[in-house]
Order: sequence, then structure tokens, then C-alpha cells
Amino acid sequence: MINAQNVSELNEFFQDKEPKDILRQVLADVPNIAISFSGAEDVALVVMAWKLNKEVKVFSLDTGRLHPETLRFLEQVRKQYRIDIEFLTPDAQGLQALTSAKGLFSFYEDGHEECCGIRKIEPLRRKLAGLDGWITGQRKDQSPTRANVAVAQIDTAFSTPQKTLLKFNPFANWTSKQVWDYIRMFDVPYNPLHDKGYISIGCEPCTRPIGPNQHEREGRWWWEEATAKECGLHKPGVIATDFSSR
Repeated sequence: MINAQNVSELNEFFQDKEPKDILRQVLADVPNIAISFSGAEDVALVVMAWKLNKEVKVFSLDTGRLHPETLRFLEQVRKQYRIDIEFLTPDAQGLQALTSAKGLFSFYEDGHEECCGIRKIEPLRRKLAGLDGWITGQRKDQSPTRANVAVAQIDTAFSTPQKTLLKFNPFANWTSKQVWDYIRMFDVPYNPLHDKGYISIGCEPCTRPIGPNQHEREGRWWWEEATAKECGLHKPGVIATDFSSR
């Protein structure tokens, strides 16, 4: 049985398991759980889970700055698999305060954390407050900041004194090639931006195609250091700041 007390043992148990087997156990043992769908490669995770449980809960962060291609892709997946994707949006007042004070592109000057905090962290915090766990498509090979990502973990960023939140990364030990092998093997739809050189896909102003031999995360927040290329959703050991009152 999965619980906060046996996460260490569970993580060891999952190390040699395939993502499908991890998902099967997690979905069975933690009913109040949902998958985070970014509209990128984690479509493979969503479809894999859907094959195990047609009622799987899926949510996506609609930041208001996504590429049109990403939005159309999310809708394609929603219709094709008849998945009731829940779209989370930023608090209107918080967003208006930021853009009124700093404009639409302040992140190029003072870093992306504040914008991501309002457009991503705050909506995610609201969603996770009602869940016992969540599932993401994180992989160790995605970036230096994810090199030690565990399959099963306690989410220290979003847990509260009242509730410990569990987090699962079934693709942690998979490579990008394995994910794409799955997408092609099962003819899973994917974001057309991937065919234009976009590997890691986020908000339009903060995402660009990468060149040959560049790491996939070099297309995200390219004006910042590699160790800063996280929006706060998955920063290990960091408490996600509450931007709701800013």
C-alpha cells in the first residue's frame, strides 16, 4: 500500500519497474490523484495512464501565454481520448497587478520566477490542495536540475502542515528516446512544435527551438543559467512561494 511513510522503500521497489507498472499501482493505491499534462512529451504518460483507467484525472496549466499549437494539441488529445482535461488558469487580480506594474515581459529583465509564480505555481497550489498525490512526466535526462529525480517522492514544495502530498514520476528512469519510441509505436498524437525544433515546450515567450547538439532545456529561459531552468513546479528541496497576495 502506498503512503507517505513508505516512500523510500517504494522508490527502491519502483527503480526497475516499467512506467506502466508504476502507473498501475499508483492509480490503484492513490485514488485521489491526477496527472499534470504540459502538452509536450508527457502525452505518452497521459495515454499510458488512460489505457489503464479511462477515468484518470488530468489537468493542464493554461498560463495565458501558451503557443496556439499547444492549445490545439491539448484539445486534440481531449477529444481523441475523451479525457476531461481540467485547465487551470491564473488568478486575474494577481496577473493584472504584475502586468500593470512591470508589463508583459518583465521576466527577461528580472528572472522568470515571479511570472511563473503567478501563472503556474498559484493555480497548481490550488489544484494540489485537493489531491493526495500527482503524477508528472519528469525524467532524469531532461536537465541538470532533474538528474536525481525520484520515481516516488514526498512533494516538499506543495505539502502543508495539514497534509503530506505524494508525487510520482513514472518516466524518471526513461530516456527521451524511450518516450518517443512509445509515442511512435502507439501512434500517439504529439505537439507539432516538436517537428519545428522545439523539444521542451512551455510558454511562447520563454520557449524557442534548439540547435544541433544542444540540450533540450536550452530552449527554455535561454537567457538564464542552466541551474535556474525550472519554473518552481519541480524544484527539488525548494518550497514553492505563495504569490497569491502579491
